[in-house]
Amino acid sequence: MDLRYTASEQAFRAELRGWLAATLPAVGEPPPHDDWPARRAFDLRWQHLLFEAGYAGVDWPVEGGGRGASPVEQLIFKEECERAGAPYVGVNFVGLLHAGPTVIAEGTRAQKERYLPAILRGEEVWCQGFSEPDAGSDLASLRTRALRDGDHYVVTGSKIWTSYAFVADFCELLVRTGDEGNRGITWLIMPMDSPGIEIRPLRTIAGTLEFAELFLHEVRVPVANRVGEENDGWRVTMVTLSFERGTAFVGELLECVRLLRELRQLVARLGLQGDAGLARRIGHLVAAFDALWALTKRNVSEATRTGVPGVGGSVFKLSFSEHSQALGDLAMEVLDRAALCADPLLGSDGSALGNDEQLAAWFKAISSTIAAGTSQVQRNIVGERILGLPRSR
Repeated sequence: MDLRYTASEQAFRAELRGWLAATLPAVGEPPPHDDWPARRAFDLRWQHLLFEAGYAGVDWPVEGGGRGASPVEQLIFKEECERAGAPYVGVNFVGLLHAGPTVIAEGTRAQKERYLPAILRGEEVWCQGFSEPDAGSDLASLRTRALRDGDHYVVTGSKIWTSYAFVADFCELLVRTGDEGNRGITWLIMPMDSPGIEIRPLRTIAGTLEFAELFLHEVRVPVANRVGEENDGWRVTMVTLSFERGTAFVGELLECVRLLRELRQLVARLGLQGDAGLARRIGHLVAAFDALWALTKRNVSEATRTGVPGVGGSVFKLSFSEHSQALGDLAMEVLDRAALCADPLLGSDGSALGNDEQLAAWFKAISSTIAAGTSQVQRNIVGERILGLPRSR
């Protein structure tokens, strides 16, 4: 018996573990990365299975249509899904982890009733239209303009790094409705079938196409699709980013823990345990990911209490992104040595070690110190909002 968990939490874990064991064999393998219609269908089907089983929105409050699980149950859910190799949120990432929580925190009753159930049921996909070619890290300088015309905003401009734009139904969109700076920004829900939207896919270094450029030519968005007040979008955006940085990377953290465990098996298989420098780097990563898991528990608890993860999310994002990069670099060095071995490298369960998964993780980690706010931006947030240091001039 694990005394760290209550009887109800252990029952939740057992129930979830049993459901995953019974359900996953019928889910099948995910489609190829470049088959986006198939990936959309696969990810939405998985989300619908979660909904039918009562696990959809496990980290959403009851008033948002979620399960209202305790912080411990939320973490148990993520642990068990990672352990079982369950599909990740995929194209549902923005809807489940960014837009949905923002609508719960800031949306009107009509917006909650319209958008939240469809996200949870796996019926609609969202993308994110925040960054621009000249306004990435400096998001407050965005230029995409929205002019009020009766009951609509007329939007003209461009966005970049728009995740899942070509399979999305809606976009969480930041536009300029007022003066320069963060006081003139508004948060809109833009239907992706609106006339005037042009989508151009962007190929990443890993060869995937999950990002795109958006070109908006006088796109009409109903004023009823505004979340928060006009020109108050910067504050609403900080709510969105607190979710993106605070709890959205928990799945990736657990994936890194698993990859590090497999890397340690590979090091043992290669007979490199005596390499003091290698052991020191592995030990540092083990300690770092353990500390990040503890910080995750704190952030989840705070989000449950206040509705948003808070500025601790920036601490998590900063540390996790840099340590995931360190894991990727270390994996490439170890795999380089493994390439010199003539015999196959197998783990204790007979599965192959040193395969393409480590390489894919390395490619993914390269962008981690840029995506969701650069490390430089996160250091400014930590310094100013947590440590109380003066703003730079």
